[in-house]
Amino acid sequence: MSEDKKTVEPQYELLHAVKEKHGTTQLGVMVNESWNEDPRRTVFTLARYKFVSKMLAGKDRVLEVGCADAFGTRVVQQTVNQITAVDFDPLFIEDVRSRANQHWPLETMVHDMLKGPVPGQYDAVYALDVLEHINPKDEEVFLENSLGSLAPEGVAIFGMPSLESQFYASPQSKEGHVNCKTGSDFRALMEKYFHSVFMFSMNDEVVHTGYFPMANYLLAVASHRKTS
Repeated sequence: MSEDKKTVEPQYELLHAVKEKHGTTQLGVMVNESWNEDPRRTVFTLARYKFVSKMLAGKDRVLEVGCADAFGTRVVQQTVNQITAVDFDPLFIEDVRSRANQHWPLETMVHDMLKGPVPGQYDAVYALDVLEHINPKDEEVFLENSLGSLAPEGVAIFGMPSLESQFYASPQSKEGHVNCKTGSDFRALMEKYFHSVFMFSMNDEVVHTGYFPMANYLLAVASHRKTS
């Protein structure tokens, strides 16, 4: 920063140093829509990623399924060693790569989870706002393949809007949400694959352990994978 352009308070010169290092961050194509149409929704989404970052802190290799524009993925990157982010839509992955930052290296790939698992083994797998888009007839295949890369001692986190919340959902959301569940049904599904399932409710950006039917979002943290 030039000598003739200094911030009034010297501690804020750091802002310009970070700008020079990283440039000015461009919003991802999905978060751009929420930030411009309903900014509060952006906060809700990032809060879900913060929850995942806290649950998976210290994990070595982590897989994100259905990353979309991966804007929130960096929140999880902050607490884990390495993330591979996949999505079945090439346009999303193209958007992610167009905003790549060498200081936040992220492995990305186009991958359809209905066609098979991601190669390799991961200490944790998570998918936010994905399962509700999976046709119920494909649900088993999706989950088996999503968990196919999970180490035996690994942790999985899945998040989805509650069935009850769909009364208030936008027409755009309802069009893609073909598989929302009640909290009890979500738990039962996860218990098919894991011995230990911990359920959380969410309203706006607040995560809690409240009454499922009054939650607008559900989070399942699961461990101790069952073997077939």
